[in-house]
Amino acid sequence: MEIKKDRVVTIDYSLRDDTGRVIDSSSEAEPLVYLHGNENIIPGLEKELEGKNPGDSLKCSIEPADGYGDRDEALVFKVQKKEFGENAEVAPGMQFEAHGENGVQIVTVVKIDGDDVTLDANHPLAGETLHFDVKVVDVRDATAEEIEHGHVHGDHDHESGDSCDCGDDCDCGDDCGDDCDCDDGCCN
Repeated sequence: MEIKKDRVVTIDYSLRDDTGRVIDSSSEAEPLVYLHGNENIIPGLEKELEGKNPGDSLKCSIEPADGYGDRDEALVFKVQKKEFGENAEVAPGMQFEAHGENGVQIVTVVKIDGDDVTLDANHPLAGETLHFDVKVVDVRDATAEEIEHGHVHGDHDHESGDSCDCGDDCDCGDDCGDDCDCDDGCCN
């Protein structure tokens, strides 16, 4: 089955930077499963996967414009340490969720200078050319619910054969009922 919009795609991948250093890989984890054509992965990789079939492999380089964008120095800013709360532990490299006009963003602590904390709201891979080695493992039609929600739901049948019973709400804010992935308590 060919990869196209609203199909669930399973891939094994390795992601490297320009120096050849592995940034991320599915080899030590599960393959990546996503809903194609729904902005679940970066646009450049989605475009490269369009039309591929199970068993196909590809190597591609994705420029920043089709990945995580260019770095924006306006997204590097200072706040006062007290804004993290009284007695909060703050150290370079820590990441926090920040709520702004564009919704939730992950910000990284870059530097601490006295009471000044420098934060960076750029994606850690912004400005990077991304080099992928990908193998298409599986392609299937998405369920109506997956299409409606815009993302893949986990298996209904777990090893025990029981349905997943994780509650009514997912982290994503969708009401997925029992159609969820119990690895993290809700749908992925």
